Amino acid sequence: MTTGTARASRTAWWGLAVLAFPTLLSAVDMNVLFLALPRLTAELGASAAEQLWITDGYGFLVAGFVLTMGTLGDRIGRRRLLFAGAAVFAATSVVAAYSVSAEMLIAARALLGVAGATLMPSTLALIAVMFADGGPRRLAISIWATCQFAGAALGPVVGGVLLEHFWWGSVFLLALPVMAVVLVAGPFVLPEHVGDEPGRLDPGSVALSLAAVLAVIYGIKAAATATAPPAVAAVAVVAGVVAGVLFVRRQLRLAQPLLDLRLFRTPRVAIVLAALVGAGIAMAGSGFQVTQYLQTVLGYAPVAAALLFAPMGLGVAAGTLLTPVLVRRVPERVAISGGLALAAGGSLLLAFVPGDAGPAPAVVAVTVLALGTGPLFALGTGYVIGAVPVARAGAAAALADTGNYLGGALGLALLGTAAAATYRLHMSGVPGPAGETVSGAVAAPGAGPAVVDAAHAAFTAGLHAVGLTSAVVFAALAVATSRLRP
Repeated sequence: MTTGTARASRTAWWGLAVLAFPTLLSAVDMNVLFLALPRLTAELGASAAEQLWITDGYGFLVAGFVLTMGTLGDRIGRRRLLFAGAAVFAATSVVAAYSVSAEMLIAARALLGVAGATLMPSTLALIAVMFADGGPRRLAISIWATCQFAGAALGPVVGGVLLEHFWWGSVFLLALPVMAVVLVAGPFVLPEHVGDEPGRLDPGSVALSLAAVLAVIYGIKAAATATAPPAVAAVAVVAGVVAGVLFVRRQLRLAQPLLDLRLFRTPRVAIVLAALVGAGIAMAGSGFQVTQYLQTVLGYAPVAAALLFAPMGLGVAAGTLLTPVLVRRVPERVAISGGLALAAGGSLLLAFVPGDAGPAPAVVAVTVLALGTGPLFALGTGYVIGAVPVARAGAAAALADTGNYLGGALGLALLGTAAAATYRLHMSGVPGPAGETVSGAVAAPGAGPAVVDAAHAAFTAGLHAVGLTSAVVFAALAVATSRLRP
């Protein structure tokens, strides 16, 4: 086994700079197709179902494989897995860019998801190797998290800029220079690290983890977006839960499990993982409603809405980047719980957004909300990684990522459902599609200004409900994390 220095040497910081590139790209790829979808749909003739898999297939596969890839990196080497994933990502991006059918693009996006799942846990686990616990590691993880959330915010913006000048496939070719940097510079600045007793990867555990995560996230998203019949969504969730129970039972019996469940016996890890899921729920639900509010109520085009929404992702990035400075003055638990209290305040601002005051109140609210979550993402991830030996850092990093993905899916489902129910309650006297959605009200034949105004007011009431719910979630998380110990 070879290891890099545990101190924050100059080489370590150069290594962090290299790791920032795939972290940023992986996040950008989550929603870079946001604005390209209409154009590629017209060119490839994609159906509604195919559009769903084109946009969501990448995220589904990342979520499904990230736990497996994190453990695999611990066993075969994090740098080796990162390089393999980078090479596959680059090659598959070319295939995606020049796809000639919807089926070809779906397959390419799925393989990109598998490759993308190697990037996030590998980069974070390598940071744990290169930087000693304490200030240098906190700063490094903060920079890593900043790249992650900045990439998510900039994805639609980058896509929009490229589409102004090039064809839709250009959004995938961003990967080529990024992965070239990783593959060319990485061998000089990134250390290799393999666990002392790597063991073999248990295929049964891999299959059960994939079934659990993919089925649950698919079922939740399908229910939230009505892209599948309710019965299908329910069956998917139940099947995922059953697979999850079988996965847990299998881990308890194995000498070298895919996921060491003893992690959850550490109170700080359990609290932080719950906080990551809870924050994901509130952020995803609030963010989704604000993007819809900007477009359906205020009437902004997708490009303008993406630009207006970018401050939310940049707010998280700023919060994570400022965290190392903050913890010089206050204890870590105060930074985390105080940040979540600030996020609760931002959510309350969202609960009082006027329906006709323009975009500023909603944008300010979600930016404050996002800024408050920064310390949790910057420090909480370090809590999870610090609870395990460096040899298992990849699996711990993957567990934190899985919590984020699960929280995002739950946020769309739970808070999206709450907003839809509020809309229907306020429009209960209006028959037909207008009583179900704002789009239905706008498109309804003969719908007058009064109906459209009522629909906008009802949607805004749903936004308020989401803001209040998120405020309660963040306040509860602030209380829970105030009990954290170093």
